[in-house]
Amino acid sequence: MSDFAIRVNGLGKSYQISHQAAGAHRYRTLREDLINLAKNPFTRSPSNKEIVWALQDVSFEVEQGTALGIIGRNGAGKSTLLKLLSRITRPTTGHADIYGRVGSLLEVGTGFHPELTGRENIFLNGAVLGMSRREIQRHFDEIVEFSGVEKFLDTPVKRFSSGMYMRLAFSVAAHLETEILLIDEVLAVGDAAFQKKCLGKMGDVAKTGRTVLFVSHQMASVQTLCEQTILLDAGQVRNIGDSNTIIREYLKTKLPQEARFGVGITRKGTGQAHYTQARILDESGQPSTSIPMGGTLIVELEFETQTTIKAPNFGLRLYNTLKQDLVAWRTEETVGEISDLTHGGKVRLEVTNLNLMPGIYYAALGLSDGYETHDLIEEALELEIVPHSIYPTGRIPSKSPSVIFTPCSWSFDYQ
Repeated sequence: MSDFAIRVNGLGKSYQISHQAAGAHRYRTLREDLINLAKNPFTRSPSNKEIVWALQDVSFEVEQGTALGIIGRNGAGKSTLLKLLSRITRPTTGHADIYGRVGSLLEVGTGFHPELTGRENIFLNGAVLGMSRREIQRHFDEIVEFSGVEKFLDTPVKRFSSGMYMRLAFSVAAHLETEILLIDEVLAVGDAAFQKKCLGKMGDVAKTGRTVLFVSHQMASVQTLCEQTILLDAGQVRNIGDSNTIIREYLKTKLPQEARFGVGITRKGTGQAHYTQARILDESGQPSTSIPMGGTLIVELEFETQTTIKAPNFGLRLYNTLKQDLVAWRTEETVGEISDLTHGGKVRLEVTNLNLMPGIYYAALGLSDGYETHDLIEEALELEIVPHSIYPTGRIPSKSPSVIFTPCSWSFDYQ
């Protein structure tokens, strides 16, 4: 038996896309196509062909029982890689050797038949994954209990909400006895409680010696679940190694040190006063996207006004990748009433002892007065909290499931 669950060697996938030649009709009627075919039966419509590589020369090995994260920007080739490993699509170059049965959850409800009930789809999906009926029956109660759709088990899944669909699909893939589990961003759907439940289950799966490949944009989830991570960039492996190291490398290229809010930004409010720019600074005042645990966060905000804003209220709210609000700072509560706004300007927020656990966090910006909101920008900034020695032992609580930490002391009275 091989010590490896997956061996990938020179794997590549290309697609051919067409561009119409200049001057060619973009849209033609059926009559025009038939006339052109009669006049020129051996001539194709003028177009230019382009070869686009979704993946190119990808090589790596995954040991059995490993939880491997796969990260990268949109279009980096993450989903294409999992489709190749799942045998959904054929590679253009190279090959991948898979040692064991593969269960995949590449999108919500993959392999489900909408006309069949939840109960029937459990057996259908299990059979597709190569499970015997006896194996499926052995895990049936666990699957149903984990998914939380007991009341709707005999209802056609086409009537399920997207959250119910995902819960059942994940439960089937996670509980059936496949040696390798491929998961593509399943945590994008579902409430925060179920997302946490999914992470816990994937961690349990990895501990039983099964192999997990986990694609996600949620760096905190990758950091929690996976010890090793691959960074894909433009279809190629940029680096592979310890998850903390790879995630930090990715964030250096991904996280902007400042954000400019121009035309096209999604925002709410009257617009009578609005933010134009925001930047994160470290304790020394230098632009930064990473703050150590317990460090100082400084945010500079620039704004403009169209009219006088009386009793303005500036605010910044932090939340995590599960969309859970963690903390908010508003001037009306922290400093009281401030001067009216008559022109553009700059404000600065400084937070000492930012007691957040390592992970990725987002900042929403608000600007209002006592009556209405003038500007509200969700996900205006992205911030990484990096591990740092905060206790006398020098140990870093990077694997803790908690979101915050606080200083503490212990006393002992025993013999």
